[in-house]
Amino acid sequence: MTFAKISGLAAVFATTATIAFAAGSDDTTPPKPTATTTQCTSAQVFDPKTRKCVDARESNLSDDQRYEAARELAYDGQYENALIVLAAAEDQNDPRILNYKGFANRKAGRMDVGMSYYRAALDRNPDYVLVRSYMGQAFIQQGDFDAAEAQLREINARGGRDTWAYASLKMALSGTPSTY
Repeated sequence: MTFAKISGLAAVFATTATIAFAAGSDDTTPPKPTATTTQCTSAQVFDPKTRKCVDARESNLSDDQRYEAARELAYDGQYENALIVLAAAEDQNDPRILNYKGFANRKAGRMDVGMSYYRAALDRNPDYVLVRSYMGQAFIQQGDFDAAEAQLREINARGGRDTWAYASLKMALSGTPSTY
C-alpha cells in the first residue's frame, strides 16, 4: 500500500469517525514518507546527522530512529525490511519494537509469529492500546470476532476510547476493511 493511499484513508477515517489524530505522537497516524522509503534501499535507514542512508545496525542510530524507520517501512509494505531494522534495535523488549515485529509478521502472512509478538508487547505494557488494536485486527483476520471485541473493550477500559486504535478496530469490527 502506498503512503498516498494510507494518508487518504486516514483523512477519510478522521472525518467519518470524528477522531482527532494527534500528529507527532506515538503510533497515531501513518508515518510520512522520508528518505528511508524514498531514497534508501533494502533495510537502510536515513541518518539525518550524516544525511546518508546507513545500515540499520549503524551504532549512531538510536532505537527511536530504528523504530520510526521500521514503522515507515512496514506501512510502506516493506515488511521484511522493517523486520531487519527492528532486529537491529538494542532493546528487543521495547513494546514498540515488539508491536511492529508483530505487525510486520502479521502483514507478511505469519499470523502466529505476529500474535506472539503482540502478546509479548502486552506482557510488557498491558495499556499499549495500539497493540490491542492490531491484535484485534489479527483476530478479525482469523474470524475470531469475540476476541477482537474483547480487545476493543480492553482499549476502552484502558482509556483509549478517543484514540485511533479504538476507532480503527471498531471500524474493522463493523465490516470496514482495515489496511492495518
